[in-house]
Parts: sequence; C-alpha cells; structure tokens
Amino acid sequence: MPEPISVLFVCRGNVCPSTMAEGIFQDLAKQPRYKDKIGRIDSCGTAEYHIGNPPDYRTLSLLKDNGITDYDHSARRLLTSDFEKFDYIFATEQSNLSDLQRLQRDNPDAKAQVMLFGEYSGRNKVEEMYDPYYGQRDGFEEAFEQGKRCASNFSEGGDGGGSLA
Repeated sequence: MPEPISVLFVCRGNVCPSTMAEGIFQDLAKQPRYKDKIGRIDSCGTAEYHIGNPPDYRTLSLLKDNGITDYDHSARRLLTSDFEKFDYIFATEQSNLSDLQRLQRDNPDAKAQVMLFGEYSGRNKVEEMYDPYYGQRDGFEEAFEQGKRCASNFSEGGDGGGSLA
C-alpha cells in the first residue's frame, strides 16, 4: 500500500482561500474511502501578514454553514522545509505559484509537486481560486465552491490527477 499523500495549500496571508481549501480537503479526507490515502493536510501563506491568527471569520462561518465545524488553524508562513514534507503544494493564485516556484528552485531536496489548485477545476481550464478577503460573503461562497470542486476533482483523479479513491 502506498504512503498517504500530504497536501499543503498556499495563499498570500493564510486566512482566506488557503484555509478554505484546507478545511474542505480535511473534511473530504474523513470519508472512509480515503482512509490511509491522505495524510498530513495544512495551509500557509507566502507573507507574514497574519501569522498566529485564525482564519478570517467569514471563512470559518462559511465552512460551518457547510457542515465543516471542527476546522482549527493558526496562520503561518511557508517554510523551505515544506517542500520536503509535502507531496503536493497547491497555490491558490498565480502570484503564489510564482513565489513557490522561485523558492522551490532554491531547495535541492524538494519533493513536492507545486501547482495551482485550480488545475483541478474540472472546467477544462486552469482557474485561480478567488481571494475574497476584501469582498463580501458572495466572494467567500465562490471560493468555497471552487475549493470543493477542485478538492473533489483532485481526489477522484479529474483533470489528470491521480485518483485517491
């Protein structure tokens, strides 16, 4: 049996889209069919803006409204060692992906596959996950929908991914 995969979600400040994706993926990983297939799941940011803070209250509210009531996280910044610890590092936006790719080049021990989470959009195109930080609830709803769709497609092998089921 292969080792469980580990997944890290990355946005700028680690309080909105990356935490939304992490909460969704943690909930998905609880399904019996993923037992022993998904290991560590985490999120972080490329900037230091919110280190130690919980996710945005609107992120937590939307997760809760969708039945994800046990999500807990403190914002942290990306560590170079993350490239060695995680199998997949998913950026939520192109600017995050560029930062990750630059940092990964400087890490010869990197094992992580770095890509946009939106590669698993299921819409025959790569999407950036919407960052709702400066917006209203509808932006958080859009980010949730994207995160749920991408998580499902990744876990089922959609858009070229390896199926975990």
